[in-house]
Amino acid sequence: MKAIRVRAFGGPETLELCDVPDFPKPGAGRILVRMMAAGVNPVETYIRSGTYAKLPELPWTPGSDGAGVVESVGGETDGRLQPGQRVWVAGSASGTYADAAVCDAGSVFALPERATFEQGAALGIPCATAWRALMQRGGAKVGETVLVHGATGGGGVAAVQFAKAAGLRVLATGGSEAGRKMLAGLGADAIFDHSAPGYDEAIRAATDGKGADLILEMLANVNLARDLALLAGTGRIVVIGSRGSIEINPRDLMLRDADIRGVMLANTPAPELAECHAAIARHLAAGTLNPVVGHTFTLSAAAEAHRTVMASGHAGKVVLRIPGDR
Repeated sequence: MKAIRVRAFGGPETLELCDVPDFPKPGAGRILVRMMAAGVNPVETYIRSGTYAKLPELPWTPGSDGAGVVESVGGETDGRLQPGQRVWVAGSASGTYADAAVCDAGSVFALPERATFEQGAALGIPCATAWRALMQRGGAKVGETVLVHGATGGGGVAAVQFAKAAGLRVLATGGSEAGRKMLAGLGADAIFDHSAPGYDEAIRAATDGKGADLILEMLANVNLARDLALLAGTGRIVVIGSRGSIEINPRDLMLRDADIRGVMLANTPAPELAECHAAIARHLAAGTLNPVVGHTFTLSAAAEAHRTVMASGHAGKVVLRIPGDR
């Protein structure tokens, strides 16, 4: 079978399409999934480059998100999934940038017929992170105003949809016209161009000067200081992404009795992670969660997919189609 392998940490060019042995039948508690699509996440670019805090042994096949069809089921599983069933996965022991992936049974979920495999590949990390940031770490409440700062990626799209379903007023920012148009289609109540001068004043005006109760921040090293001035009293900022350091004025926190909270999906306790996945399944089935796939690449173009997921201005999720052009 085909799989992407990284043999040395470095740039996107280290992503090699290789022939690898087919997997044997999965062991106890595991499921072998024939992959049809794999989600591409920024964390995989950090690992590939060797800059992530925890690095895998090499050679390494990237990917924890994906969707496909159950190929075979190992022993000691609960019997809810059977060969031939459409599924999405939120974690893989072998990596999802491949024709097949070995997954713990608890990380594999039924994919409704209404969702494409590409949409299924957009669920795991982005949607679980969005739910955890919004509901578990952010403590969102009905009637509050949430600002999703940088809402056009996979996680931002999910956050907007979860927030609308939960009865929040949603403000969202995007850096491209296509991204902002997409956010309007998702039902965001007010949309702003975060590359336009003075856009923070427009956000403040949209809240009648009160500020947002909750801000989900995708690029804290650029926006965190600005976010503090956009918060309502006792407001919360949840930092989802950052690519460097930033200087802030702590008095902005003191003035509002405000909180800054971090979120990293890898830190999530098992019961809370299960809650995230249950919420994804519930909203997917109800039609209140509809992942937007913005860019698709073949497995052989994984390097270009890594460049795209880290570029500014793209709208929607980056996904690898498998088998793609083979």
